[in-house]
Amino acid sequence: MNKFRIIPVIDILNSQAVHAIKGEREKYKPLKSVLINDSNPTQIALKLKNKYLFNEFYIADLDAILQRKPNIAILSKILDIPGVEIIIDPGIKIAKNAEKYFKLNLKSLILGLETLRDPEVISECLKLFDINKIVVSVDMYNEVIQTNIKELKDKDVLEVIGKIEDLGVVKIILLDLFKVGQKMGGISKLYLKIREKFNGEILVGGGIKDLQDIKEYESNNFSGVLIGTALHDGSIKIEELRNFLKN
Repeated sequence: MNKFRIIPVIDILNSQAVHAIKGEREKYKPLKSVLINDSNPTQIALKLKNKYLFNEFYIADLDAILQRKPNIAILSKILDIPGVEIIIDPGIKIAKNAEKYFKLNLKSLILGLETLRDPEVISECLKLFDINKIVVSVDMYNEVIQTNIKELKDKDVLEVIGKIEDLGVVKIILLDLFKVGQKMGGISKLYLKIREKFNGEILVGGGIKDLQDIKEYESNNFSGVLIGTALHDGSIKIEELRNFLKN
């Protein structure tokens, strides 16, 4: 089994890091953190890497998702930090959108159900790129699928994930926008059912409350968690994380 991953989140809006809450993007404000007094995404990544020893980051480029104005220069600067890897959701709609991102030497490109126009985009990207570099984000709101894809709209989450797996996807993120920024804690019954059904790698984003949450996800064979609010407000202590990762 692959090593359990703890991945800090950097949400970028108007070219600065923001604090995401419940997917209400118009209300997002510049990030305030106990770890760094800065909302510059590059500086945040630099400090999290050099001082706190994180080397993998999840980036949601909300400028690309909402306005089709990707922060390529910022992404390039972050990738210039030695040892840093990023997985990014830039709001891919069609396969052609993906090509420029693979020139950036990403660890993984995320295809979000929220923005994809057609499931064929997933198939095309799996043919064009290494399947291990493609991650599908199962975007939800209160465990209801969020997508414009007609074939997947109003479908049961487990059914949608089954269809995604049938396409050849081996990595997914469970991202419930309602839970983002709320530190709700616990693992839902739905997520445990998904873990039983899906044979690939599963990362979870949204609602992580504390270190105990992280331990529960690991013990239930999830592949890792995305952490934002609980890291930046001090609910999850860096030293506790380090000890957990060492053990």
